[in-house]
Amino acid sequence: MTKFSILITTKNRLNDLKTTLNKLACFIEKNNIECIICDDGSSDGTSKFLRDNYPNIILIQHQKSKGLIASRNELLNLTKATYAITLDDDAHILSQNPFEIIETFFESNKKCAVISFRIFWGKNELRNTVHDLKPHRVKSFVGCGHVWRMEAWKEMPNYPEWFVFYGEEAFASYHLFQKNWQVWFLPNVLIQHRVEVKNRKNNNDYTIRLRRSLRSGWYLYFMFFPISEIPKKLAYTFWMQLKLKVFKGDYKALFAIIGATFNLILNLPKLIFKRKPLTELQYKEFKDLPDTVIYWEPSNEN
Repeated sequence: MTKFSILITTKNRLNDLKTTLNKLACFIEKNNIECIICDDGSSDGTSKFLRDNYPNIILIQHQKSKGLIASRNELLNLTKATYAITLDDDAHILSQNPFEIIETFFESNKKCAVISFRIFWGKNELRNTVHDLKPHRVKSFVGCGHVWRMEAWKEMPNYPEWFVFYGEEAFASYHLFQKNWQVWFLPNVLIQHRVEVKNRKNNNDYTIRLRRSLRSGWYLYFMFFPISEIPKKLAYTFWMQLKLKVFKGDYKALFAIIGATFNLILNLPKLIFKRKPLTELQYKEFKDLPDTVIYWEPSNEN
């Protein structure tokens, strides 16, 4: 039986994918490491490149894009591995012996369903990887770098494909919590996500990203929070977006807020139908967990 699988979804980012595969070559060339890539409707020759250069990689090719979340569901439901690592097509592993570290941790923590990695966000070469962080339980995990214990995944509903982008990790984390599974942050496995986060505000997709991020958070309130908490959380997040973005001149954010509000109203019947709320006690316990560790940067890096 395959112990580890590396799962990657990509679409029209062949250059990023080439870099990722080059940096992962020492791992995916091992006979006991499975790699599955979903080409989600690329038009840049991604599938041909993979067939020509990586015959050992299992390729799924969508003629028409199904979306990131649908593709991740397909990958996770396809693999037969014991543990499945999800990476973005612009992310790679920096740590030595990551598989040994992961397996040892899972074996020592039987209730851990998902491990979230330490992630450095940036395109420049990382010079210093020293840290003083300790493994600890957290609320959720980061999509671009985590690993599932597949035993736990098989107990979960699929990620909600209608979210389109953002929110699927939190969705899974609430379900895991309700089934007494845990999510842990393991800093000894380091990922580089080759993205300049500070520049995203200037990207053409800034508004739609913010809209999808806001609406997924609001969807999750209605699906999992006790009813008494929903108005407070909605009002707080709405106000903070206005205060920190719109009132400071970020009018793109205003369009994102309006769009997210429209999506919330439109999907309200579905949210109510799919509602599976935490009890008041579960909500308090979940709320008291440490926050998801999304970003890491050493103190002497610019």
